[in-house]
Amino acid sequence: MKIEILGTGCKRCDQLYENALNAVSEVDRALDINIEKIGDINYFTKMGVFMTPGLLIDGRVISTGKVPSPNEIKKQIEERL
Repeated sequence: MKIEILGTGCKRCDQLYENALNAVSEVDRALDINIEKIGDINYFTKMGVFMTPGLLIDGRVISTGKVPSPNEIKKQIEERL
């Protein structure tokens, strides 16, 4: 599984990254999950993310413009395992 955090390095983007790390640490198959921060604005638009931060799981946009909690992210991860 691939989790992408799209953002330019703002405080909210960093918080989303931390929340994703916390969520993954609580998932049984955490070793199968790769988290990546992406700051390329061209990639944002290609993926349909026009407000940051953006959260993608396996190329699917999960949220934009907000910071989901670790529990919300964990739920999204578990639905896809």
